[in-house]
Amino acid sequence: MNTDDTVRTFLDFYRERGHRPITGSTLLPPPSDPVLFTTSGMHPLTPYLQGRPHPQGRRLVNVQRCLRTTDLDEVGDLTHLTVFEMLGSWSLGDYGHPQSLRWGYELLRDGFGIPREKLYVTVFGGDEQVGPDLESLDTWRELGVPVESTRDENWWSNGPVGPCGPDSEIFFWTGDGPPEGTPTSDSRWVEIWNQVHMRLERGEDGGLVPSRQVSVDTGMGLERLVSVLQGRRSVYESDVFEPWMRILPTLWVLDEHSMRVVSDHLRSSVVVLGDGVRPSNTGRGYVVRRLVRRLLTSLRRDDPSRTLSDLPVELVEHTLDHFRQSLEVGTVREVLLDEERRFTQLLERGRRVLSRPEFRGPLSEEDFRYLHDTHGLPREWVGGLER
Repeated sequence: MNTDDTVRTFLDFYRERGHRPITGSTLLPPPSDPVLFTTSGMHPLTPYLQGRPHPQGRRLVNVQRCLRTTDLDEVGDLTHLTVFEMLGSWSLGDYGHPQSLRWGYELLRDGFGIPREKLYVTVFGGDEQVGPDLESLDTWRELGVPVESTRDENWWSNGPVGPCGPDSEIFFWTGDGPPEGTPTSDSRWVEIWNQVHMRLERGEDGGLVPSRQVSVDTGMGLERLVSVLQGRRSVYESDVFEPWMRILPTLWVLDEHSMRVVSDHLRSSVVVLGDGVRPSNTGRGYVVRRLVRRLLTSLRRDDPSRTLSDLPVELVEHTLDHFRQSLEVGTVREVLLDEERRFTQLLERGRRVLSRPEFRGPLSEEDFRYLHDTHGLPREWVGGLER
């Protein structure tokens, strides 16, 4: 299946079971929301998970684009992306968690053709506040899917307060041979779907109380799922990244990790710009500025002459089209090249500052704070400057 086939199969499956499609929001949460970007499919639905009636009903499905700055240091491995799309389904006080698990297994087995022996599930094993999730454990055993309980994982919340509950994390075997071990003992088991039983609310004091409305929230990363269905080693080898991984290596010779970082950060920057954010020194603008400067650091590590002016229009067009954004390609290139100029000036200024006698030798924590607060030089860039 290609990416479009995968999305269509997912949406059709839930439509046939009474779910109403809702429009996936942009990366920008509502003005009253304190977070910078939408981080999950359930994020925009929090009020409805807490009991507010949704205008489309109690069974919903959608595709939501998300951004997680917490994953930036993981980008470049086989599975993590900065901007990604989440396939989500919800029961807002309607059917229960066991029904969601059964439907989820049915979709994976019959809709996507994944054999049972390629799947493994983990469930919440209990802690000091909440007992083990025996209902999910029994459901998975009834379905014949291997399952293990964990103590420290398998709990989902949307923040320090609000709706939360135990979850079932579904893993796919990516190894070459027959499946071995369990998700907690073998990294070749890759998580593809998370199904959350939203039945509790955490208060400001950290205590848990039963929710006014028991809901189900499921989320499955589209790019990761597609790479699994296509038998690819990483998300960067799936069809959605095909133009990037075909064209960029002809422009710049980079090691595999750096190529992934550059591809991800460039693509993510285009999406953030397409949703109306512009680079700045604070808030959302600083996130896109940081993305551009991180990718430039990787791009120029071996060759300072490399420049974003070489970026083909085709890649920008492909990304804007995939995410259904109307921003002009010329505007994207103009913003990226302006950021490149600013970054070049920052590095030149930084080299002059670091050439001072007081910065000879190893830098102290006080030096790093001064360089950041006074000259705008983050720690990760200082180490790359010649002193």
